[in-house]
Amino acid sequence: MSPEILNQKNLSYEQAKELARHADPRVRQKLAAREDLKPEILYYLAEDSSAEVRKTVARNKAAPRQTDILLAKDNDASVRSGLAAKIARVAPGLTADEQDKARRATYEALDLLAKDQITKVRQILSEALKNVANAPPEVIRTLATDSALEVCAPILEFSPVLTDEDLLEIIAATPTQGGLNAISKRANVSESVADAIVGTNDVSAVADLLSNDSAQIREATLDDLINRAPDIKLWHAPLVGRQKLPKGAATRLAHFLADNMLDALQARADLDADTLSAVKAVVQRRIGDDGIDKIQIKEVDAAQDFLSVEPPITMVKRMYENNKLDTGVIVKALNSGDHSFVFAALVVRSGLDPMVAKRIFIEKSAKGIMALAWKAQLPGKMATHLQQRMGRIAPSEVIKATGDAYPMKNDEMTWQIEFFTDLCSKGAV
Repeated sequence: MSPEILNQKNLSYEQAKELARHADPRVRQKLAAREDLKPEILYYLAEDSSAEVRKTVARNKAAPRQTDILLAKDNDASVRSGLAAKIARVAPGLTADEQDKARRATYEALDLLAKDQITKVRQILSEALKNVANAPPEVIRTLATDSALEVCAPILEFSPVLTDEDLLEIIAATPTQGGLNAISKRANVSESVADAIVGTNDVSAVADLLSNDSAQIREATLDDLINRAPDIKLWHAPLVGRQKLPKGAATRLAHFLADNMLDALQARADLDADTLSAVKAVVQRRIGDDGIDKIQIKEVDAAQDFLSVEPPITMVKRMYENNKLDTGVIVKALNSGDHSFVFAALVVRSGLDPMVAKRIFIEKSAKGIMALAWKAQLPGKMATHLQQRMGRIAPSEVIKATGDAYPMKNDEMTWQIEFFTDLCSKGAV
């Protein structure tokens, strides 16, 4: 039979049956795209030897639901990906205890795809289901607790299926790195969920929570965050930008905000006359007779102001003890300019005296910073970034690492640590 017959508007059952056995896979693929075929023809093509044919069936909305489980178990990831995109459209209303065989098959296929070994398949399903209000709760919870951020994040941030109880359980179980950030960005985060996020001491996630105007944060929680904020620059801008602040918060913020943030604070429309006056008074006390902000004057390089404030050692130590002080958190803090947090992380992870770490940065020792990062068990590439951003090492003197490997020998880095430790023990700080 000539393939040209595929151009006909209508095919007889016998014609479709013969074309389904055609030697050319391109002919069978074109046939598989048609939505006017008998279900048994599409089911037959779902077992075709060509992955392209099977993928076309997977994407065909006319394919019978009996093909769902078959294709969900296909050994070709592109076939399963095509099915994930299509099957999500019929997910609303499905439950785990379906009685109808066809609907039950579709639910089981969804469940299989949500647990697929290929991340891309699960990601496609997650993106397709993230806004579906009556998607199967069991499937949504599976995706929400996925180990890959690209899979769990869309569900954690957008899915209306997740309840506060679900979210609290996920937070307590320590979600995938970045998962807390996704929850923090949800619309209308409840007070209980907000408290749970703050309780994790995830600096970046709390910053996202503060930036979320729809998040319901108790005044007592905001007060606590403001008390901890002086050493955490990542929180300054979102605190100033929150629509509603606790009584007296603006005056407390004025004591430690940078100049540009002070301007934004004073520009808030919700400050009454007394509060605005109190804020201005704090600002004036910070200004010397010569008009220079005394808080900005440092004995060290201006970019090393983290050496002139008390690092948040206690908070960072709690994070470390709860296995929340991983490399990703430190990298994010470094990229956001929260050098005080990074310094505290170096101290906690290395186990060194803060004065030893401080001396290394004051001396602007490229080898010392490299050794400190190694002692803190950070990747070599990050040690290079620490030299550049916090150490203020001249470009020509930066010791560059490739990937995780360190360009210095372990013995040499051990010697650097011992040298600075000995230097401090002799009162040379």
